[in-house]
Amino acid sequence: MPRSASRSALRALGLVVGISLLLTACAGRPSPTTDPSGSSPSPGSVATTGTAIPVVAAENVYGDLLTQICGARCAVTSILRDPNADPHEYESSAQDAVAVANARLVIENGLGYDAFMARLLSASPDPRRRVLDVQTLVGAAAGANPHLWYDTGTMAKVAQAATADLASLDPAHAQQYQAAERRFLASLQAVTAEVASIRRAYPRVPVAYTEPVFGYMGRALGLDVLTPQSFQRAIEDGNDPSAPDMATEQELLQRHQVRVLIYNLQTVTPLTTGLVQLARSDGIPTVGVTETEPPGQTYRQWMLNELGALRDALAGGAAAGGH
Repeated sequence: MPRSASRSALRALGLVVGISLLLTACAGRPSPTTDPSGSSPSPGSVATTGTAIPVVAAENVYGDLLTQICGARCAVTSILRDPNADPHEYESSAQDAVAVANARLVIENGLGYDAFMARLLSASPDPRRRVLDVQTLVGAAAGANPHLWYDTGTMAKVAQAATADLASLDPAHAQQYQAAERRFLASLQAVTAEVASIRRAYPRVPVAYTEPVFGYMGRALGLDVLTPQSFQRAIEDGNDPSAPDMATEQELLQRHQVRVLIYNLQTVTPLTTGLVQLARSDGIPTVGVTETEPPGQTYRQWMLNELGALRDALAGGAAAGGH
């Protein structure tokens, strides 16, 4: 669950007022589904007049996926995109509400990671708008690790579902979207190949986490995660871990029971900073990973960069991905 599970009444009131004013201001704008010639497109489709399809991704990793598949045919808005911010602390804005209200396709992660999306969607009901919920798509149970994009199989499923939605919204360019989908799926092969290579070279290698951001990728790599899950969840939720869990985590590093410490670059607290410093002082390599796709990188590049940092660390590097 997000760390800031509740919002103050004043903040909520301000957001509602802002949403109302911005939506009213946008009410007179031409709809992207309106054909200037006066003819009406088929129900649910977008008129192919050159107007970009407005789409929204709650997380920029899904925004990148949409951009790769849709290209200039879509105007993509990614809400969670700041590499220097903790996504769990994000509070949606009136501008986000307008983007969602105008969107014909929305991708949200689910699992409580982007709970603000439910409020934004309910503030502007639109039966024509398509909503792709990744949690529902992959059948992830409540309470599962929300960082679903660290599973390349999940990203493949999102690409396939998004392509189907875009083809339905814009049938005239369906083949273009399908060809782009195939290119995206092909781009994942380099990631899965690197995962398989690391798994063969370092089978069941023991590691420590600060929190479960890298969880799905770690499972694919066959990493033996020795950090207690209760410790990881406490850090993820912004809570202090129990004294026994903290002692266990420290001993993993001090006694060299793990080969690498994998930590979240976007969650910087005195506790996590202390663990990174402890690991480095004891000669344990550290690898920083992120929840938000770094600016200027594609999903493929992002995953390969982090996997490369992990390989370097396992090969004996001092610190990787978080200098």
